[in-house]
Amino acid sequence: MEYITLKNSDLRVSRLCVGGCPMGGHGWGVVQENELIDAVHAALDQGINFFDNADTYGLGQSERTLGKALGSRRSEAVIATKFGVRVTKQGTVYDNSPQWIREACESSLQRLGADYIDLYQMHYRDGRTSIGTVLEVLEQLRQEGKIRYFGLSNLTQADFAELSRYKCKFVSLQNEYSLARRDHEADMLQFSRELDLTPLTWGSLGQGILTGKYDRTAAFGSDDRRSREIYVNFHGEKLLKNLEIVERMRPIAAEHGKSVSAVAIRFILDHLKDSVVICGVKRPAQLLGNAESLGWHLSPEELDLLDRISR
Repeated sequence: MEYITLKNSDLRVSRLCVGGCPMGGHGWGVVQENELIDAVHAALDQGINFFDNADTYGLGQSERTLGKALGSRRSEAVIATKFGVRVTKQGTVYDNSPQWIREACESSLQRLGADYIDLYQMHYRDGRTSIGTVLEVLEQLRQEGKIRYFGLSNLTQADFAELSRYKCKFVSLQNEYSLARRDHEADMLQFSRELDLTPLTWGSLGQGILTGKYDRTAAFGSDDRRSREIYVNFHGEKLLKNLEIVERMRPIAAEHGKSVSAVAIRFILDHLKDSVVICGVKRPAQLLGNAESLGWHLSPEELDLLDRISR
């Protein structure tokens, strides 16, 4: 197993993190609770101790499932979850107000069945609340023992100047990143370097297109978000480009005796130094396939090939 310590913290985490979005049971096709729980246990047995969640995944269902799965093994896990997305009668809104942060934290703790959250992350900015105001509430929650550290998610270059005034207050920044989506790479590297934040990547397998399981006929039911064209990795020219990347990964996977998924994850681990890769799973077999990414390295030539083909 490979571990790092998140910057500005004492959180020692596995470089492969289990993403909780599929645990919400919404938008990923058929999901079964018993398989999700078995996947969490398989992760712990493999030495994977990092679990990323959000209060909005399945409107809290993901946190409930994770809490149930961890049970008496809570002390083996580093739990990350998020606040900042609120569902109202009028629709979904972003909310970083002090009142909502506190309410969201209390609700997450209850659903997780936990006394504290290791890493509490701002899911999205609301365009109204300053970083300073958010930090004041997070510091209060830390002093109360409800959270240990705080992180950021889905930020852009436009947030950099304001964040630079609070260097070393946050420990991590997560953003979408994979061989299929490298738009945020420059920002992630700058935030990591200049603001001392550990990069965490979500969408690390391109919502599944980088697993090697799909071809140009890939189709999904209405209960799977990937059926919508907004999930560009499975549609049009983007799908064809992604399949080209997958074909370049197949001989590399065969050379190392690993899964295609493992090669896609290994690229991030080797290319983004001291990063953590978040991958959602629905069953133990997916978890074990992803875990094949750990404990080895791509050659410089392989990294260069994947770098060029994915740009």
